Amino acid sequence: MSYNPFMPSSNSSTSPVRARLALSDGTVFYGNAFGDLTPRSLDGEVCFNTSMTGYQEILTDASYAGQIVTMTCPLIGNYGVNQADIESRRIFARGFVVRELANLVSNFRSEQSLEDWLADNNVTGISGIDTRALTRKIRIAGALNGILSTDPAISDEELVAKAKASRGLVGIDLVSEVSIDAPMTWSQGLGGWEPLQGNVAQRTQGQGMNVVAIDCGSKLNIFRNLVDAGCQVTVLPNTATPEQIMEHQPQGLFISNGPADPAAVTATISTLKQTIGKLPIFGICLGHQLLSLAMGADTFKLKFGHRGGNQPVQNLATKKVEITSQNHGFAVDIDSLAKVGGEPTHLNLNDQTLEGFRHTSEPLFAVQYHPEASPGPHDARYLFDCFMTMMQTGTSPTGEQMDDAQRKRNDVTNMVSV
Repeated sequence: MSYNPFMPSSNSSTSPVRARLALSDGTVFYGNAFGDLTPRSLDGEVCFNTSMTGYQEILTDASYAGQIVTMTCPLIGNYGVNQADIESRRIFARGFVVRELANLVSNFRSEQSLEDWLADNNVTGISGIDTRALTRKIRIAGALNGILSTDPAISDEELVAKAKASRGLVGIDLVSEVSIDAPMTWSQGLGGWEPLQGNVAQRTQGQGMNVVAIDCGSKLNIFRNLVDAGCQVTVLPNTATPEQIMEHQPQGLFISNGPADPAAVTATISTLKQTIGKLPIFGICLGHQLLSLAMGADTFKLKFGHRGGNQPVQNLATKKVEITSQNHGFAVDIDSLAKVGGEPTHLNLNDQTLEGFRHTSEPLFAVQYHPEASPGPHDARYLFDCFMTMMQTGTSPTGEQMDDAQRKRNDVTNMVSV
């Protein structure tokens, strides 16, 4: 049956199923369920994302495993969903919270409504609650565990008790639950998205670089950007040993984003300890934290995390600011990193936490934010070019060199026709 994007979804009902979101501080929000409407109760850390678009990419970002995601934008679902914008093999968020669910879908790319897609994937959402109040509560109190429930047989008091007993994210290794099970190769590039910021001539110099990517819950657009930068990509599970990595004769190693507490991902940290100094290494988000821990630095949990497509980050060498896409609840301690050879390259201008570093003597650098975007701005795609250059030179990029790479990306006169 063909899908009419201008018609209400098939899950629309004149008698909505009621839902509740109970928090560990005793607060209970009441709303309507959408998506999977079966009686159920789901636990997770409740977080918020400030992106105005990109709900499909957010829900399929494995970094949200163990979390109930709240969108601060008041209207969600108006452009539907489509297969091309999926960022992983499935939805990883535990639940979804919105102020208002769009009644109609009106976008030429849409293949299905948001609520029908959630229903097909057994994911429950709640609409009709005051997401501003919820976001403000999290900002003031810090991260809170919660229970999203459509089960009328459970009392509010029982839901709050369940929220208080929820395991949360600290000390929890969720990477083992989201990483791939077996090696795979990746060859898909950016396709129709490639012309954004151009196909700069400098990127062709690294054509054919063999890269092993460690999947800790990676977004697919990271792999697309690696291919776009000239890499041949082999993806390995996060449990891969140094010997298994070197079997592929890589010229560089990439460590991906992923969920929960980096300090709990001990297998990957152990592998990185043994690999530093043997290969050029680039890390994103959780990869940034795991590399820091492998070097001997410390990480800590942020009060409410950074999640959205509008985070200002400053290059410390040039003072230039880029707007970034982010999704993380932990950060690296700057002082501890400096003691083990890490040099900060980028800071978050909202709270002065570390957003990027390079190793002063090894070919290693990482960023806490998401240069692949999806969703979010494309200000930081140049970092994939820096990885290519680092594999060729054996030297980690300085802040000035990162800035130079970004300028080349943004120079439209330097573009190759596509």
